[in-house]
This record gives sequence, C-alpha cells and structure tokens, in this order.
Amino acid sequence: MATPKFNTKSPTIKRILREAAELSNSPSPEYTAAPLDSDLFEWHFTLRGPPKSAFAEGIYHGRIVLPPAYPLSPPSFRFTTPSGRFEPNREICLSISGHHEETWQPAWGVRTALVALRTFMETGASGQIGGLDTSDAVRARLAASSRSWRCGVCARTNEEIIAECEERCREAGESSEAKEVEVPTELRMVFRDEMEKTKASSTQEGVKEDAESAELAEGFVQTVPERIQHAPIAAAPPLAPPAQVLPTPTTRIPLPDSMGPAAAARAQQPIHIDPNGGVPPWLDYAIMSLVMMLVAIILKIILR
Repeated sequence: MATPKFNTKSPTIKRILREAAELSNSPSPEYTAAPLDSDLFEWHFTLRGPPKSAFAEGIYHGRIVLPPAYPLSPPSFRFTTPSGRFEPNREICLSISGHHEETWQPAWGVRTALVALRTFMETGASGQIGGLDTSDAVRARLAASSRSWRCGVCARTNEEIIAECEERCREAGESSEAKEVEVPTELRMVFRDEMEKTKASSTQEGVKEDAESAELAEGFVQTVPERIQHAPIAAAPPLAPPAQVLPTPTTRIPLPDSMGPAAAARAQQPIHIDPNGGVPPWLDYAIMSLVMMLVAIILKIILR
C-alpha cells in the first residue's frame, strides 16, 4: 500500500507530526497514542485506568479525531473498550472535547488530552453526553476484562500495547513503575469545573426532588381542603346543665286528715244516678211529638 502524502507545510500537519514524534520519543507507561498510517487526523489511544479507583486494574482503548482546524479547534474522543464510565463508540462531552470549543486552548495537545481523560474517568456522569453511571462492582469487572480487549485496527490487545510502552520506557532509561499522572496546571481549572458541574448537577437533582416533593405537598394542601372546607362543621354538643342535688329529707311529716266525720259518712253512702238528670223534660216531649207527626204522615201517604 502506498504511503499517503501530506502537505508538510500546513501548520496543522506540522503540529500533528510534532505531537506524534513527541509521544513516540517520550513514552509513558500509563498511556500511548499514535495517528493511523492512513489518516493523520484519526488517532488511537490506550491508557491505564486512574489509580486508587474502580478502573485501576483496567486498560482502555479509544479513538481521537482531530478537526481540520486543529489545534485551533478541539478534538473529539470516544472509548471503544467498555468501561462502565463512558458509552463505547460514542463521542463524549468534556471540557477538552469538541462539545466545548469555548474552553479549549490551542496550547493543549493529545498528551494533555490523554492525561485529562484518565482524570475525568473518576468524575460522575450526571447526564453527560456519552457518560454512564454504573456501580464500582460493574466497573471493576469491566476493568478486569478490558486487558484482553483487542482493537481490530491495531490488531493487538490493550495489555500488549501497554507492555510495548513499558518496554520503550525501559529502553529510554525511564522507570516502568506506574506513577500517578497529575493533571497539568493549565487543566486543573477545567478539571475543577467538571467536578463543580458534577456537584452542581447532583445538587440540582436534589433540589428538583425537593421541589417535586414540595409541589406534591402543595397540591395535596390545595386539593384536600377543597373537599373538607365546605363540609358542615358539627356543632359541639351543648353542655349538660349541672344536676340538681335535692336535699335528703331528714324526717317524714304525716299530712293532716282533711275529712271530718260527716264527710267520711257521706263518702260511705251509695251513689244514685238519675238517667234523666242530664236531659231537660221538654226535650223529651218535643221528640215524642215529632215522632208521632212522622208516623201520621207516613200512614196518610199509605192510605191514599
């Protein structure tokens, strides 16, 4: 296959070639990156997980795509090895990536980006594009399997690629012992911003949950009283009057007998009831006369 020709007079090509040579001549046992032979704008990187984390035993592979205006515009990044922190084969959103051109500085390069990527793995996703929030157990399991993960383009496992980096470090007289790589001074501010965004996002989620709870409580307060505020209020039962305490008689006084001897004698005599005592005598005569007249009229009618 013929070697592609590049315009070496282009500032972008010069910058890319210089960074590739610097990474090759000054290798690190923690990470490595190089452009493809067929495309200087696409790089493949391999890096160890950040120490003292769930990713510490892992080795991860990914791609870097440089824009035509590099280094004036930031590159884009994606991991191809599953990690539990970033979605595989999806461009991720970081302050050093193409999602935030306003924070990118042309002085930063691929090495700076690799150091930042390792550090950013420890931050929370919090809704980040391409980010994942998984448990440490899942991340530790993926870290153990990541060492044997093989890139189809590089045709080597992640462990083999890092082993070659360690070999180059020994040849260069540098220690192959893993060292904790510090974030460069120019990226510490950006890293702090990422951490603050993570905390702010967590705080906002907590505030949102509190607001939702308050809204539910407010809705309950607004709806429930509507059902009960017009309900008739039962009047309190009137207080019973205090029971009157009657004095207990101390002596019994017999009532005097109002009936004398004459009254008693009259009470013992039998009572005679007159059947006509209550009807006047003239009324009886009037009734008898009417009856006789009626009988006479009836007889007169019959004899005709």
